[in-house]
Amino acid sequence: MSASDTTLVVVDTQESFRRRPYWRDDDARPFVGRLQALIDGAKAAAIPIVQVFHVADSGPFAESSGFVRTLEPLAIAPDAIFRKRRHSALVGSGLDVWLIENGLRRLIVSGIRTEQCCETTTRHASDLGYAVDFVGEATLTFPMADAAGREWSSAEIRARTELVLAGRFARIATVEEALLGRPEEIAA
Repeated sequence: MSASDTTLVVVDTQESFRRRPYWRDDDARPFVGRLQALIDGAKAAAIPIVQVFHVADSGPFAESSGFVRTLEPLAIAPDAIFRKRRHSALVGSGLDVWLIENGLRRLIVSGIRTEQCCETTTRHASDLGYAVDFVGEATLTFPMADAAGREWSSAEIRARTELVLAGRFARIATVEEALLGRPEEIAA
């Protein structure tokens, strides 16, 4: 596989999340910087960029809310835009059909939330036979409390997500590694 069969998938990176009580600007800043570097690098490498928005019937994820738009201050000019109502960007959005029609077999996954829509999309893509690079530093999540009341930090959730995906469902990659391609592609 090469850059010509690769696409960057930007999952749910939308203003809707800023309306959630768990939103933290301090956590979002480094994420936005790394995601922008990934977007800019993909554009420079002629890697198609797909933007996926999560939509719902009400609240900040409803189209009518005005918040189903790119998270500011990201600058993105996607090659295709899809809307989803499930965790996986590949369920009911038409993305899978678009990927097949365009001969894209390698996905670079980024976006919001690390352990939810990004992880689910990664697992689903792997099960469908796609090669996947999961770029954890270009994903964002928020602290969560478990049933026992322990709060898990964003860093712990990301580490857990990368642990369970690595080698089973995806290659865990930095922005730079994902843009370079897979090691077997670089050596070829």
